[in-house]
Amino acid sequence: MKRAGQVAAGVAASVAALAARDLIQKKHSVLRTYPVIGHLRYLMEDLRPELQQYFVERNWDGRPFDRDIRTLIYERAKGTNEEQPFGTERDVNEIGYEYLVHSTLPVEAPAQPHRVVVGGPDCSKPYSMALVNVSAMSFGALSSNSIMALNKGAAMGGFAHDTGEGGLSPYHLEHGGDLVWELGSGYFGARTKEGDFDPDLFADKAAHESVKCVSLKLSQGAKPGIGGVLPAAKVTKEIAEIRGVPQGEKCVSPPTHKVFSTPVELIEFLARMRELAGGKPVGFKLCVGSRMDVLAICKAILAVGTAPDFIIVDGSEGGTGAAPLEFEDHVGMPLTHGLMTVHNALVGTGLRDRIRVGASGKVAAGNDVVKRIIQGADYTNSARAMMMAAGCIQAQKCHTDKCPTGVATQSHVRGRVLDVGDKSQRVQRYQKATVDEAVKIMAAMGARTPRDLSPHQLRINVSATRAESYASLFDWLRPGELLDQAPESWAFDWATASADTFHPRIQDDHSRRTTA
Repeated sequence: MKRAGQVAAGVAASVAALAARDLIQKKHSVLRTYPVIGHLRYLMEDLRPELQQYFVERNWDGRPFDRDIRTLIYERAKGTNEEQPFGTERDVNEIGYEYLVHSTLPVEAPAQPHRVVVGGPDCSKPYSMALVNVSAMSFGALSSNSIMALNKGAAMGGFAHDTGEGGLSPYHLEHGGDLVWELGSGYFGARTKEGDFDPDLFADKAAHESVKCVSLKLSQGAKPGIGGVLPAAKVTKEIAEIRGVPQGEKCVSPPTHKVFSTPVELIEFLARMRELAGGKPVGFKLCVGSRMDVLAICKAILAVGTAPDFIIVDGSEGGTGAAPLEFEDHVGMPLTHGLMTVHNALVGTGLRDRIRVGASGKVAAGNDVVKRIIQGADYTNSARAMMMAAGCIQAQKCHTDKCPTGVATQSHVRGRVLDVGDKSQRVQRYQKATVDEAVKIMAAMGARTPRDLSPHQLRINVSATRAESYASLFDWLRPGELLDQAPESWAFDWATASADTFHPRIQDDHSRRTTA
């Protein structure tokens, strides 16, 4: 009996010591939230490859497992080995499989990664953008510690951090990372009590040294056409002050903007934003709905005579924000088509050299970066992968305020488990490793800079026996071609698009409706 008591006491002491160690350590947020029992999560990680193979052999899953992109992100963030034995786990013969074309004579990779100068002829303070940056995620959706970790990582690595539409918080500014300040239809942080745009508040905050660019959000990939919602319970005193909204009341972003209603008014407002921001680069973000919308904006740019400095294209497959399932899965253009639509519209109207294009939507690895550049982007933004680098394990508890790693919560108890110092290093390591890999891939393709890449170098299996390049599958316009004579495949959209409206009357035979 005495022996059993001693054993029990020893076990209890060991468990208590392990719990104390878990609470003190800073590398694993899960262990700080769930001391002792959190180790089960890491045990399952070790067992996962064997369990996956077990399920695949018995056809329990119904499909082969791809290489786990989460593992790649975590390993890059930790700075551990990410090479994999036994070759690809992808079915390279499946229809829809895409691959990049390497060169028989690769070139030497540049010592320093390529950067993109954002700022057209009307911009007096251009910004040098990295190939991979932190995409838009708001304080309120993310915790203060995760915002600080992302921003400090950006400061350490020399890349940009998009604030999201939730306002410019002290946590975005504390570590001095370069910011793209995003303003949505709620104008949070730059709004009047009535919810209108406040030019004086905007100018005051846009003047901050850390704000390098300003972005107007028209729509986002997860929920194009509707505004965001922050539940009343999450609108704390601090968030209410930062956003300029009432405390304890549901915070809603309207689906439409008050500052413009036509393409011309949009371009005029962007020019006003640039002036209020002291000449800093100004642009907008959208999930593309139709080619006609994009062409209407291009016509407005030509009519007004000034252009945004950048356009961020958000794919419908992207977006970390919560949204109705129908919007997530069935509304908006995927990034591939949206990106090529914007790129070609700008080329065809002679505007591409003035406007930089960013791409956002499930960008996680170096091949994603290269692929998006080929499709028309100058640089990329990543949200989900950056969250995972900061500790997110995709528990999908964001909306419950019970995030186990302190990334997506406003609970002080849960948020404090995320150590800013450790996670900022992980964010910086992940970004650097991903950019380095993209540069290596481009060099393997014979490209010293992104400008050397071509649509011929991205191919896709269109059948079981044939692959086609993006150059042959899609229309690629010549500079100014729409202004000279629009090709047949673009002619109807070009003729119908108007600088004066986002809702043109479509008079083709397919759209006419009759009533009994």
